Amino acid sequence: MAINTKSPAPAASTAAPTSVSMPRLQLKKSVSDKDRKFFTEQMALLLETGTPLQASLQALKKQLDNPAMVDLVEAISDDIGQGRQFSVALGKHPEVFSTTYVNLVAASEDGGFMHEVLQQLLALDEKREELKQTMMSALSYPVFLLVFALAVVVFVLVVVFPKFADLFSQIADQLPASTKFLMGSSEVLKEHWMLLSIGLALAIGGFKFWSSTESGTLKLDWAKLNFPLVRNIFVQMYLVNTLRVLSLSLGNGVGMMDSLQACKFVVKNSVFQRFIGQVEEQVEIGNGIAAGFKNTSFIPPIVEQMISTGEETGNLPKVLSRLADYFENELSSKLRTLSRLAEPVMLLIMGGVVGLIVSSLILPIFKLTRVVG
Repeated sequence: MAINTKSPAPAASTAAPTSVSMPRLQLKKSVSDKDRKFFTEQMALLLETGTPLQASLQALKKQLDNPAMVDLVEAISDDIGQGRQFSVALGKHPEVFSTTYVNLVAASEDGGFMHEVLQQLLALDEKREELKQTMMSALSYPVFLLVFALAVVVFVLVVVFPKFADLFSQIADQLPASTKFLMGSSEVLKEHWMLLSIGLALAIGGFKFWSSTESGTLKLDWAKLNFPLVRNIFVQMYLVNTLRVLSLSLGNGVGMMDSLQACKFVVKNSVFQRFIGQVEEQVEIGNGIAAGFKNTSFIPPIVEQMISTGEETGNLPKVLSRLADYFENELSSKLRTLSRLAEPVMLLIMGGVVGLIVSSLILPIFKLTRVVG
């Protein structure tokens, strides 16, 4: 299957934002991913049964409980009633419908397979949600253990250790180093908790401010793709989302340049977005998409090899889909392995911390009993 590398002129590309019946900011706050998935699912079903587009929107509006979604559907319906294409109406709400979403709908409008594209977009959303849930489930237990361990340590230092301060003062010169350290930490927490809380809040606020700056964002994005402990996870996650969008777009007749442009907004990483820009440059000069994936440090060699094969055989959308499935399976397996490894490591760390605290309390008590005896 030959891939058109020139950007067509779908209606979505001319969908400049114009005024709608509801402020864009309010829509952004009120319309969730779940609402968009419901919209996509119901529209696909209604169109598949042969219901006209305008009637489908009116029927969908009656099923909605979210006022923001009702206003959104009314705005889209009004645009359709004024003779605008569906993709143009969707393109007025980029905070809800992504570039990929609009481009695919635009490509399907003339072909008469819009319900199929909507079903594919729904499947894409579901796969993203599954990947997100996999990551959350892999990280949730280790994070819980870490937070619990910190809470226990703070409780012991603030509540337990002060009760032994007077008792241990009798053998202050004989206390183990760990006990002296923990008692000092306890004293600092008790006396300066307000300053420490303010300092922690300022540190978090300062980090958030720095990470929102252009320099901070660039450095964090670079670290995600180069830091050994997290590099493979982020690279595979970005590749899964990018390759799926690219496969879906090319497979439904969206031009190569429009498809690549849409991929820039799929991944929120400036370094990866710059990489997609380099791929666009290679396509523009006629070298093909595979050339853009070559000699990039964080892209596995198998990606360039498989894409090159897909271009040569004319099965690029299918190859991209297979690559996305491969990296998704790899990522899920890696996350499960990391989760299984993190649990015993965290338990060992917690055991070591508890052992240190207990020994720091018990050893001085034994020394006191010998002194008293």
